[in-house]
Amino acid sequence: MKAMILAAGLGNRMRPLTDHCPKPLLPVAGKPLIVHHLERLREAGIHEVVINVSYRAEQIIEALGNGDAYGLRIHWSREAQPLETGGGIQQALPLLGEAPFLLVNGDIWCEALLDPHALQGDDLAHLMLVDNPSQHPYGDFGLAAGRVNPTSTQRLTYAGISVIHPALLAAQPSGAFALAPLLRNAIDNHRVSGEYYPGHWVDVGTPERLAALENQLKQSQRQQAKG
Repeated sequence: MKAMILAAGLGNRMRPLTDHCPKPLLPVAGKPLIVHHLERLREAGIHEVVINVSYRAEQIIEALGNGDAYGLRIHWSREAQPLETGGGIQQALPLLGEAPFLLVNGDIWCEALLDPHALQGDDLAHLMLVDNPSQHPYGDFGLAAGRVNPTSTQRLTYAGISVIHPALLAAQPSGAFALAPLLRNAIDNHRVSGEYYPGHWVDVGTPERLAALENQLKQSQRQQAKG
């Protein structure tokens, strides 16, 4: 199985940190955020990763190269202008192939990944869902008996980690478009499964959240050292 990391965003919410450094290369716990993703993908047994890039693309490509340093093969999908989540994935489909793939948002932190083989039957997506963060208190979707729904009273937040079947995007015209409406349509048609993840997850969307994550990880490292 292959994986895709979404890394083409402009990083506007992270300014001024992203004025000269693309968001995927911002350091967390001593290494770029995207490198943590690459290491976890390799640990999960994934050997080929597609990364879409647009803003400061050359910086990211120069920093990561062909993936040899991480035990991976990296394929680059360049976007002249950001194509949003759905459009970026669709453009990368020739690199991803016809099989389901693991999708990871480049601007989240998570200590775990989904089972790459979690997609079953004729489902189009399998989502990781987490507790709602303070900046997103009402969540995105409900979850009942392993199926994602739009109506449960207790709603959870999409973690930005999923297993996607290419058929979810195959019929879309080229250009910029969001992934969320396609997921909602598939959910309405009962073709999306999911699972709840209770562990450490952060949407690293602002400088303040990045600093808070850094402090959390430093405290955890100190506690482990005392051990």
